[in-house]
Amino acid sequence: MSAQKQSEWGRVAEDGTVYVKTSTGERAVGSYPAGTPEEALTFFTERFAALEFEVGLLAQRVAAGKVSPEEATTAVKTVRAQVTEANAVGDLDSLLAKLDALGPVIATQREARKAEKAQRTAESKARKEELVAEAEKLAAGDDWRNGANRLRDLLEEWKALPRLDKSTDDTLWRRFSSARTTYTRRRKSHFAEQHEKRDAAKAVKERLAKEAESLADSTDWGPTSGRFRDLMRDWKAAGPAPREVDEKLWRRFRGAQDKFFGNRDAANAAMDAEFASNAEVKEALLVEAEALLPITDLEAAKAAFRDLAERWDAAGKVPRDRIKELEGRMRVIEQTIRGAEDDQWRRTDPEKSARADDMVGKLQAAIDDLEAQLAKARDAGQDKKVRELEENLASRQAFLEMARRAAEEFSG
Repeated sequence: MSAQKQSEWGRVAEDGTVYVKTSTGERAVGSYPAGTPEEALTFFTERFAALEFEVGLLAQRVAAGKVSPEEATTAVKTVRAQVTEANAVGDLDSLLAKLDALGPVIATQREARKAEKAQRTAESKARKEELVAEAEKLAAGDDWRNGANRLRDLLEEWKALPRLDKSTDDTLWRRFSSARTTYTRRRKSHFAEQHEKRDAAKAVKERLAKEAESLADSTDWGPTSGRFRDLMRDWKAAGPAPREVDEKLWRRFRGAQDKFFGNRDAANAAMDAEFASNAEVKEALLVEAEALLPITDLEAAKAAFRDLAERWDAAGKVPRDRIKELEGRMRVIEQTIRGAEDDQWRRTDPEKSARADDMVGKLQAAIDDLEAQLAKARDAGQDKKVRELEENLASRQAFLEMARRAAEEFSG
């Protein structure tokens, strides 16, 4: 190789040395003794192409945020050294310029990362403060069934959150840990107290079962029935005894109760035979009452029914097995007359009547449901829920009273 060859970015001297042109002048990058000047330039130009590809790839990765600012800074420094000392022919200055242009990009990303970290830290602090507040609320409450599980969940969430600065993190952790300790101590105390209450309930129920057994053979039906009601009230108020004895005591109590009421029912059955003549009188009254149907004169039917109702009450008791039948027939007549009254009233103001009836019905249904819930809560000893239900019930009953007064005004 003796001829000289030149290109835009380099040349091959007559002695075969290959030079690259830069903004600071030219420098030797090597030689290619085995080939022609054209082959020498091609060889070193291909080296530049490989270096250019590496710079472009790094720029793409940095721009896309594929590497951290620290990793990007190190990579740029490494590649810049490679470009500065590169044994290649090409626009090395442009590669250096591309690498230098990454500096502001990396700086912006570094600031963004710092802002993101600050945001994560702020969010972690806010969430930890929320966890502490919830833990302290649980520690002050009495949710013994779900509180322990919830505190375990809060602890797992705490562990997953990023740490804060040591002082802040330690302060919040002490509050959180203290709340867990307080809750655990109060929970243990609660169940110890419950154990004492069960032992006390056992003593009370043993006394009630014994008294019930002493009353089982009584024939003083009225007072003893009342006393059994009192005993049942006291039994419910006593609360649960230890599980292993509660059922046994209940069987004793219920057995005595069943024996007494069975004897009372048998006595009542004997009395029913004495009331057969009263049933005959009421059957005759029913014939008169049923003759009022179908109603042709509402006012006359009402007057006649009032007279029949007074005679009905005066007739006295009937055998127990006839009560449902006879009262049912009489109730049909009464309801028919009332239905006729309602129809007459609805014809005068059907819209108001429908609204009033609907409101009363809904309120009564809601009150029935609340009363059922209240009974269960009282039986379960859920004092907090009992208070809430009693307040709700009082409010609904007040509304029901207003609705009934409104309905009565419509009917008036």
